[in-house]
Amino acid sequence: MSTVTEGRGMTELAALLADGTRAGICLALLDGRAWTAGELARRAGVAPSTASDHLTRLVRGGLLVEERQGRHRYLRLAGPSVAQLIESLAGHAPSPPAPTGSLRASNASAAMAYARTCYDHLAGRLGVQMYDALLADGRLDRASGLTLTPDGWAWAAGLGVPVDVLRAARRPVVRDCLDWTERRPHLAGALGAALCRHFAELGWTTRGAGRAVRLTPTGRSALAATLNIPEDALGATPPAPTTGGRA
Repeated sequence: MSTVTEGRGMTELAALLADGTRAGICLALLDGRAWTAGELARRAGVAPSTASDHLTRLVRGGLLVEERQGRHRYLRLAGPSVAQLIESLAGHAPSPPAPTGSLRASNASAAMAYARTCYDHLAGRLGVQMYDALLADGRLDRASGLTLTPDGWAWAAGLGVPVDVLRAARRPVVRDCLDWTERRPHLAGALGAALCRHFAELGWTTRGAGRAVRLTPTGRSALAATLNIPEDALGATPPAPTTGGRA
């Protein structure tokens, strides 16, 4: 394939994400869940017919996939690689302005910055702390590309993570993903996804509003112990917004 042809492909992809409505839709879908077309229209603040056109273009461009159940049209990101692209682009964008206005908006922004899902793995300050702690303890190594060390495999198995499933996964076991609020890497890949699920199953984390993830009191002490860091290093979990819903 010639560089000219590759360049056209990049141009087409860039054009898809150059529209604020389409970019916002992709960011909303970083929560890893499937949304209906109506939900995405309301999230984007556009008419359903306008959203439908944008969604069709994103599906045709390979960024989203759709599923139909009855009269509902559900959309989600096409996979982890698309989520990595969206989060990485957000990480390279100018920092968003500090929230103004309601206390709820301020709390929601703080909760997202503290911990959130990036498709299927942990992001935000908590996700970056985990990445840094695993590097510091020699469970991850970056000497020749990010790898999970033998100590890292033993650590994951000791937590109860199904390591045989990780070894058989078609995606990389570990991968770094640029965090758009911290501007540093957090842990992605099959292990990042497995840890995100496992922490929720253990009751260490719970879902907040939108993509936000909340660290439970039990999870705070347990996670600090397993990462070999002081509990107060995890910081205070921001207050929950006064009302729920996707954000």
